[in-house]
Amino acid sequence: MIRFFDIVFSSLAIIIIAPILLPIMILLKFTGEGEIFYFQTRVGVNKTFELIKFATMLKNSPNMGTGSITIKDDPRILPFGRFFRKTKINELPQIINVLLGDMSLVGPRPLTKENFNFYSYDVKKILKSTKPGLSGIGSIVFRNEEEILQGKNIQEKYKELISPYKGDLEVWFSKNLSLRLYFEIIFFTIYIIIFNKHSVVFSYFQNKIPEPPDELRKFFNK
Repeated sequence: MIRFFDIVFSSLAIIIIAPILLPIMILLKFTGEGEIFYFQTRVGVNKTFELIKFATMLKNSPNMGTGSITIKDDPRILPFGRFFRKTKINELPQIINVLLGDMSLVGPRPLTKENFNFYSYDVKKILKSTKPGLSGIGSIVFRNEEEILQGKNIQEKYKELISPYKGDLEVWFSKNLSLRLYFEIIFFTIYIIIFNKHSVVFSYFQNKIPEPPDELRKFFNK
C-alpha cells in the first residue's frame, strides 16, 4: 500500500513542480560550476543506488574539507546552494528515485557508505531491510544537523554523537512502520520546513521515539 502512495504522490509531485524545474536548472547552469544535478552513491535495501540532487556544492566537495559531512556556513556551498538546501529544493530530484523504487517518500535517510558504516552492526542490519526515504524521523529531528556540527572534531562529533542517536531513531521507524506513521511523517516534514520547530515532534511522539542524549537536547528545543 505504501508503494502505491509513493507512486501516486511522486507522479503528482513531478507534474506540479515541473514548471519551476526549468528556472532552477537554468539558474544552476549559469552559476557556480555550471552543474545542474549531483549524483551520489547511497546505501539502499541490500544494494547501493545513485541518489539525485540539484547541485549545491563544488563538484570535488567529497574530497575537500569535511568530506561527506556538511557543516554550517560550509565554504564548499555554491551561491544559490544555501537557499536551496535550507528550503530543501535541492532534494526535489529525489522524487525520481522514489518513482523508480530506489526510495520511498518516507524512510530512513539513505547515507553514503562512509557514514552508514558509523552505525553498529545491528542498526545496519535492520536498515538494510527498510527502504530509505526522502524524509523520515531522522531527517525531521536532524533538520538542522549542520548547526550541531560546528567547531572542531567534526568527523568525531558526527560519529560519536549524531550517528548513534540517528541510528536509534531510524531503527524505531523501521520497527514501527505503518501507513499511519507514513502520513504522520509527511505531515511533520511539511510542518517543520515551514515553522522549523523540532519540539512539536517530540511532543507528538512523546514516550514513543528514543529520547536524545543530554548533549543534543538544546538543539531540539528540549
